[in-house]
Amino acid sequence: MALTNILLLSQISGYVVALVLSLCIIIPMSLHEDEFRGHCLLFSTGTWQESDGQFVVNWASQAYCNYTIFVGLMLLLTSAVQIYRLSLLMYRGEDSSFLSAFIDVVSSIFLTTITLIAAIIITLGFMTWCQCMTKRFPSCELAAGNDIDKADGIDTTGFHIELAAVQFGTWTSLSIWVGLSVFAVLKLLRYHQLENMKVSMYRERQRLIEAARSNEIQEST
Repeated sequence: MALTNILLLSQISGYVVALVLSLCIIIPMSLHEDEFRGHCLLFSTGTWQESDGQFVVNWASQAYCNYTIFVGLMLLLTSAVQIYRLSLLMYRGEDSSFLSAFIDVVSSIFLTTITLIAAIIITLGFMTWCQCMTKRFPSCELAAGNDIDKADGIDTTGFHIELAAVQFGTWTSLSIWVGLSVFAVLKLLRYHQLENMKVSMYRERQRLIEAARSNEIQEST
């Protein structure tokens, strides 16, 4: 029972942290898309014009940013549902069933995978953009706030801190979801061990019953 409580409490704590981190993905990325007029800087490239110092952008697909927001929403909704469900179980002094534990394992591994993909996309995509920025500015951070693309009317004021926050949110979320996957697997293994123990106890009881019957038959004869 103590192990069950520790695992359950660890899961709830993990989901609370995961929920907070999901907001670190959704909010900055949504702000970025709004400030960039629906464009996504991930994997976007371009050329600098010597005449006016403007950056002619070859915008990459908006799907990169939309996928990141989608992952953040998935993590947010899953975390909220799990916090509510597991908190009810702890309040009632119960634990999840074998089926729900199995579903937790599958969903945790799935969310870990899509979070890893999002983290890689953000890191590589942001690096691609920053490589273009450092051709004109000493660092990518110093490019923020400069009016580099008047044609598209983008606001570059907060792009660096926003994408840095998204990077932090995704990679930290990844580590949290790896931990939640481990907790889910441990709970599933515990259920498996309990099931094996029940089967062993049933077989042992049947063996003792058969032995007792054999003794009774021998004594009666």
